Amino acid sequence: MNGDFVVAYIALGSNLGDRKAQLDLAIDLLKQTEGIEVSAVSSYLNTAPVGYIDQPDFLNAVVELQTTLSPYELLGHCNGIEQKMKRKRLVHWGPRTIDLDILLYGNLVLHEEKLTIPHPRMLEREFVMQPLSEIAPAALYPPKNQTISELYQEIFC
Repeated sequence: MNGDFVVAYIALGSNLGDRKAQLDLAIDLLKQTEGIEVSAVSSYLNTAPVGYIDQPDFLNAVVELQTTLSPYELLGHCNGIEQKMKRKRLVHWGPRTIDLDILLYGNLVLHEEKLTIPHPRMLEREFVMQPLSEIAPAALYPPKNQTISELYQEIFC
């Protein structure tokens, strides 16, 4: 990828239909997006639902990207992929064909109404931190200036 880019991390989750096919398709759609180069994909992790628990298990993953997109452009593309894949927001934390969340965007710390980076609940979710620490153990979590690996060990081990 030419020009200036930022390394960003996106969490993906699916618990409706063929979950692996849904994750594969979302990753392919990210790869087809101009201004995004997918540089790493974690293992897929089967996890029990959190919050609203009367639903099927999720399949989760994290991807690392190099992007020339702004945080809001990246959010727009993630939301577009969710719409293209027929995500319906009927129940808070409910079943979904696909979910894409921006976890980290370089060392940016952003607290705005439509976008918070780092993701506000990522440190509470092992299904995010485990695959993130697999592909980016040395990535920094800007508010604490600790690595993902250090935080994962501290919180979940």
